[in-house]
Amino acid sequence: MAAHTENQIVISAPMEVVWTMTNDVENWPQLFSEYASAEILERSGETVRFRLTMHPDADGNAWSWVSERTTDPITRTVRAHRVETGWFEYMHIAWDYTEVDCGVLMRWKQDFTMKPQSPLDDAAMEARINRNTVVQLDLIRRRVEAAAAQVAR
Repeated sequence: MAAHTENQIVISAPMEVVWTMTNDVENWPQLFSEYASAEILERSGETVRFRLTMHPDADGNAWSWVSERTTDPITRTVRAHRVETGWFEYMHIAWDYTEVDCGVLMRWKQDFTMKPQSPLDDAAMEARINRNTVVQLDLIRRRVEAAAAQVAR
């Protein structure tokens, strides 16, 4: 059985600032609190393949994986998937950006299935992702809004 998460936030900033900052994978360690590094492995047009490494957990493990994402600046959408899946059978991620009256509505959707030997089943990972995504989205909102305020000055 597949799991699905969907989370969103409104960022009070111009679309160009939101789009540029949130799609600058190399600078994700400055945008997200969970990533220690983001290494670009390959670029081809609007597609980037990269390795993300998280800060070490309580046991000293620094989880790392390779993902690939393709941006579409015309439709303001991003489609991504994990190339190195780790505990996941698969992980597909969609980012959608919509201009709204007070800024940009940014929505993340994740579809995945955990491997049978994973320490977490689909429901437990879904809950974990939903908890963490709220934290990361709020942090991103604050950082993008602060950058937009600097540009406006």
